[in-house]
Amino acid sequence: MLLCTASQGQPDAQPDTRPDAQIARDAVARGAFLPMERILTIVSRDHPGELVEIELEQEDGVWEYEVEIVTPQGRLIEVRLQAATGRILRVEDKDDTD
Repeated sequence: MLLCTASQGQPDAQPDTRPDAQIARDAVARGAFLPMERILTIVSRDHPGELVEIELEQEDGVWEYEVEIVTPQGRLIEVRLQAATGRILRVEDKDDTD
């Protein structure tokens, strides 16, 4: 599943009213975001497991892929990557109750 927020992070800009999938496709076509396949390759190198969900969001003006995976040990983790570069920004164990 690929979701994309409509806000472009510019305070005076009109919201982009195109469907979320179109916004994401256009960004990948322009080279602004890495394609989902590349993101999954990056994630699976260090965090193998079963894909649960992928979202594309803007966080503090930076577009990020949020990838949820169930690890071989049965833990649910969330890996956040910069959409433009694929750099892993953080990994969270979603099973932690702390």
